[in-house]
Amino acid sequence: MFLSFELTMPNVGSWDGKWAGSKKPYFEFRKIDKKIGIQFMEGQESKNFYYNFGDGWRAKVKVKKILSQEKNKLKRISAGFCNYDWMIDSILKNGKINYTER
Repeated sequence: MFLSFELTMPNVGSWDGKWAGSKKPYFEFRKIDKKIGIQFMEGQESKNFYYNFGDGWRAKVKVKKILSQEKNKLKRISAGFCNYDWMIDSILKNGKINYTER
C-alpha cells in the first residue's frame, strides 16, 4: 500500500503573508504494509496533520491512500518535501508531528 503525504502551509508568518512555494505541489510517498496502512488510516481515505512552528507559520500534511499509478503521476509533478521528511517519520511513528523526531 502506498501513502502520499502532501505538504502545504495554510498559515504563513512572512511579511507579505505569502509562502514563496505556494504555487508548487509538494508530495512524498511511503510504501507500507497493507495491514499497518489500514490500521493507520482508521477507515478514512485521508487524514490531516498540523504543525505550528510558533512564529506564525503552520504546516499541514495531508496523508492519503493511493495506487501506484497515482503515485507515479504525483511524483512527476512534485517539488519534493522541503526537507520536512521528519514530519512524515513522526506521523508514522507517533500519529502526530513532533519536532523531537527531527
